[in-house]
Amino acid sequence: MIRALLFDFDGLLHDTEGPSYRAWAEVYERHGHELPLGTWAAAIGTIDGFDPVRHLDGLGVTLDEAAQEARRRRDLDLCDLEELRPGVAELLEEADRRGLRTAIVSSSDEGWIARHLDRHDLLDRFDAIVCANGDAARAKPRPALYLEALERLGVRAEEAVAFEDSPNGAAAAKAAGILCVAVPNEVTSALDLSAADRVVRSLEDVDLDELGI
Repeated sequence: MIRALLFDFDGLLHDTEGPSYRAWAEVYERHGHELPLGTWAAAIGTIDGFDPVRHLDGLGVTLDEAAQEARRRRDLDLCDLEELRPGVAELLEEADRRGLRTAIVSSSDEGWIARHLDRHDLLDRFDAIVCANGDAARAKPRPALYLEALERLGVRAEEAVAFEDSPNGAAAAKAAGILCVAVPNEVTSALDLSAADRVVRSLEDVDLDELGI
């Protein structure tokens, strides 16, 4: 029996990945270069998968602190225009109705996630929030974050379902022995999500009864 739902954050509950890619792509364009999605994909859902500052430096473009701060502000401004992804609120309500435990499992920082959850009045909505907080050794695709989430929730791997939007996230969930449902967004829809057990268009399409809950 499934007792817990584990959610990635960036790109799954809230689309921060599209804005982040767009903010960096704009930087590349200003300097006469393109940022292919295939190159950027290595950065999604993990830490140190791709370093755009180092990549630009290799192209002969050095970003000073002012330019990097302007990119960060642009990223935040774009993120703040985004709402929760379709089906998020309804799935959380259904989890409550069924008495399921919930957690966010993310390679991002707690402060980043708290900022966005607070904006949507969801800061106290989850039983646990497990983040890498800058530690690349804990970040996806490694299973460490998921294993910690299982321990904190007091459930076994076979009693949980993970929802992910990226190849790194799906690989992490499967490495932890957890059933994984991939829900791609505009940025990750072209990526290889074959590590997931199933792929759905939206969280609106998730049928908990079908998942054995």
